Amino acid sequence: MTAFANLATTREIIVCCGTGGVGKTTTAAVLAIEAARRGRRAVVVTIDPAKRLADALGLDALSDEPKLIDQQTWNIFDRDPARSGLAQGTLSALMLDTKSTFDKLVHEHAPDEPAADRILDNRFYRNISGALGGTQEYMAMEKLHELHTSGEFDLIVIDTPPSRHALDFLDAPERLMRLLDNRMFRLLMMPTKTYLKLAGAALQALLRTVSRVVGREVVDDAIAFFQAFEGMEQGFRDRAAKVQELIDDPATAFVLVTTPRRDAVDEATYFAQRLESNGLQVAGLIVNRIHPEFGSESPESLRALAHGNAAILNLADFREIAIRERETLETLTARIPSDAVGYVPLLDEDVHNIATLATVATHLF
Repeated sequence: MTAFANLATTREIIVCCGTGGVGKTTTAAVLAIEAARRGRRAVVVTIDPAKRLADALGLDALSDEPKLIDQQTWNIFDRDPARSGLAQGTLSALMLDTKSTFDKLVHEHAPDEPAADRILDNRFYRNISGALGGTQEYMAMEKLHELHTSGEFDLIVIDTPPSRHALDFLDAPERLMRLLDNRMFRLLMMPTKTYLKLAGAALQALLRTVSRVVGREVVDDAIAFFQAFEGMEQGFRDRAAKVQELIDDPATAFVLVTTPRRDAVDEATYFAQRLESNGLQVAGLIVNRIHPEFGSESPESLRALAHGNAAILNLADFREIAIRERETLETLTARIPSDAVGYVPLLDEDVHNIATLATVATHLF
């Protein structure tokens, strides 16, 4: 069993990390399908609002709720004809909707429905619930926690956003805790009369200045939001701690995805360093679109033997590219056990449907 087959079979959460355009969505889908064909209940989650995952799975669209995919759609993955049709697992997919996930969290932690409605109707909340920096990353972890605790899935595969900030969710629980402990936050959460009595003159002057810049209405909405939040703080604090435990759990695996391009390898190295700084291990590295090595001869010896033969000269060029790509990858692959590095060659066509996902799977499994 390859390292990636082992991940798909034994882990409970797999997080696919890497810069944009390296095949993270492909990798996430392939791992989830492999888990399903090995009898597990798998779900793949994309944080990226683009339609790449839906397109690859042959779906018109994805929503914030898991969509069960017909087994006949992905049974093409079964590479052993003798096992055709015997897969017993399930495959589902969804796309994160930051605001609806935040809304659900408010309903869960509010003391009653009127309190939840006050927050959901608040203009300040409506602005931050989908756009505030870090909200998407935290809600991704919240969705992960929701799916994990539901007990409906054996494996959850996360396709992270195509940016350098894709791993910001690692710090999202800690950032939320810092916000809840912030002095300004705690003052704004106080009931109005107490707040006016205790807030110092400097704070009141600051709020007056902010009001002149953004408008008193905006400041009033923000204060109303924080006051409505009163009583919910502990629930968010407890959930943040549980999310952090889930990230640190040995059943959670992080898979780096890259191509041999220098910029992509540099980003993957950054992700590896970021994970290590958080005390987390890289469970696997997948290199997509790599040129095959085409033998062991050096480009120089091939050119010396070519005597003008175009085919041999072309082979020499391909050998040179393959050698250069592996040299570019050396520093990164040295961080990861060799049996946990998978290579997917440059294919004849883009990976855009189940059939081409199956082609990728043959190289990983």
